[in-house]
Amino acid sequence: MSILKAAAAAVSIAVESSSEKLSPRQEAELRASALVLEAGQRLCLVSCDTLVVPGHVLEQATRRIVTETGVPFSNILITATHTHHAPSTLDVLGFHRDEDFCDRLLESIVSAVLEATRTLDQGSPEQVEVEFLFAESQEASVGTNSRYLLKDGTTAWYAYPWEDVIRPTGPFDPDLPVFALRRKNGSLASVVFNHSVHNIGALTQGMLSPGFYGLAAQDLERRHGGTTLFLPGAFGSSHNTGAFGSTQNIHAVPAAECVHRVTAAVEKGLCDAQPVLLDLDPVRVLKRPFAYRIREFDEAEEEAAVKYWAEKYNPEGAESTMKVFRDMRADMAPVQGEERQTWLQAIRLGDIALVGVPGEMFCALGLEIRRRSPFRYTYIVGLANDTIGYIGDRAGYDLGGYQLWAGWHSLSAPGTGEAMVEQALEMLGEL
Repeated sequence: MSILKAAAAAVSIAVESSSEKLSPRQEAELRASALVLEAGQRLCLVSCDTLVVPGHVLEQATRRIVTETGVPFSNILITATHTHHAPSTLDVLGFHRDEDFCDRLLESIVSAVLEATRTLDQGSPEQVEVEFLFAESQEASVGTNSRYLLKDGTTAWYAYPWEDVIRPTGPFDPDLPVFALRRKNGSLASVVFNHSVHNIGALTQGMLSPGFYGLAAQDLERRHGGTTLFLPGAFGSSHNTGAFGSTQNIHAVPAAECVHRVTAAVEKGLCDAQPVLLDLDPVRVLKRPFAYRIREFDEAEEEAAVKYWAEKYNPEGAESTMKVFRDMRADMAPVQGEERQTWLQAIRLGDIALVGVPGEMFCALGLEIRRRSPFRYTYIVGLANDTIGYIGDRAGYDLGGYQLWAGWHSLSAPGTGEAMVEQALEMLGEL
C-alpha cells in the first residue's frame, strides 16, 4: 500500500518589478499556487491569478518544471483563475500584454512548484503524509448562464435593459467540488475547489485583485492554513450575476457577497468531505494533442452583427468596438481553415476525474462530459495548459453573441467543442 503525500505553496506575482511587496494598487496578492501530490506518481496542479497564462509562459514553465523536478510533462496542469483585475496577459480585444508581468508570472509558477517539491522531498512524514478528502458542494446563487436571449432576438453581452431579457440560452452548473489534503494531526496541507463562473469582481472598483474566487481562496487559507487553489470550470457561458448586464438586474450579487457565498460553499464541502482511497485507485493521467481548425467566417455578416449590437447597446463606443473586432477578423482572415493543435488532459483521482480543457468551454459542453463520463464524479478545469478562447457548442454558434463573434477570442470552428467532448470521453474511458 503506497503512502499518499502532498505539499503546496503559493508565491506572490509581483505587480511592479521594483518590489515584491503588495502594491498600493492591490487589494490582495496575485499569486501562483501549486500543489504537488504523490500517489504512485507525482501530479502537479498550478493555479495563477491572471486572466490567462500565455502560451510562451506555459511552455517555458512546463519545461522548467519537468527539468527541475522530474514531474512528467503529462502530469502537469497549469491554469489561470481568469481574474479580470490583473495586469493583462492577453493581446486581443484591446488588451495589451504586460510582458514584464508575464516574466514575473513565469518565475512565480516555477518558484511555487519548486517550493512545494522541496517540501515533499525534504519534509517530515508529519508534514507531507496526508489523507485525501472529497465532497461535492454547491453554489447556485453567485452565477448564471449569462447568454440571455433578448426580445430583439440577439444574445446579450452587456448594457442591455433587464426588461428585455427573455431567458438564458443554456444551462448553468452550480456544483462546487472540494478536495482537501489533511495531515495526520488534522491540519490542512491544501484545499482545492472548482466552479464554473467567470471570475469578475473586486471588492474595490479599479483595484488589482485576484477576483472573488481568489479572494475566497485567501480567506479560506486564513481560516484553515495550508494553500488553497481555485480551478475554473466550464465557465465560458456563465458570469457572476453582477459582472455584466443592466444595473437594474435585481439578481446581481456584489463581489463581497460572492466571496462570502463561495467561502461558505467550500466550508460546507470541508465539513462533508469523506476519504478517497487513492492507494486502491491510484492517480493516473493522460495528456494528448487535440487538433482543431481556425474558423471560417463571412466578413459582411460578422460586421453587421457587431455593428447592430454596438450601435444599439453601446452607441458612444460603437466605432471603437467595431474597430477592435474588424481588426481581429482582418488578422484572422489569411489563416481561416488552418489546422492547429492544443492539449486535452484527463486526470484520475480514485473515482474522481478532472478534464483539463484549453479555453473557456461553454457549460453545455462541460455538462455533456460530466453526464457521459464513466466516473462517478467528473469536473472540468478550464484554461488548462493553453487557451484557444471561447469554446462554444453548435447551438451557441447559431445564436451568435459576443462570445462567438469571429475574433481571436473565439478562434475555433463550430464543432470544435463537440469534438473536444468526444476525445475527452475517450481519454476518460482509457483511465
